[in-house]
Amino acid sequence: MFITLLVVTFLIALLVCFILVKIFNKPLHGILNRLIEETLNGAWLSYLKFAIYVVGISSGVRIWQLERYITPENQVGAEILELNIDRWTLEIYRTIIGTLQGVAWLLLVFFIFALIAYVIVRLVEAKKNQ
Repeated sequence: MFITLLVVTFLIALLVCFILVKIFNKPLHGILNRLIEETLNGAWLSYLKFAIYVVGISSGVRIWQLERYITPENQVGAEILELNIDRWTLEIYRTIIGTLQGVAWLLLVFFIFALIAYVIVRLVEAKKNQ
């Protein structure tokens, strides 16, 4: 049952990342077009998509928390948690929220640095025009 939970959470995190990549593909492409020359643009976009998948899946599938279902807690007399429908629902919810949260932080950091780069590009362009 644990392996099934692990595979299901992985697939859910992968699906959420896929949806997020589709949603943010055009905005990310537009930002990178403005900041980076076209020859490097595709490589940066591919790397950013890869980073979304890595961060999203690693944030959504929390192995250290799933271990509770195969090993008892460190307390004396502790039992292994049972995987019932309520725990499945909770783990699926945690996977979706964790994936969204991880990708949100990644994109926030990207957009902050992109904004700084955009301001620098605009300042350089303004100096060239003067």
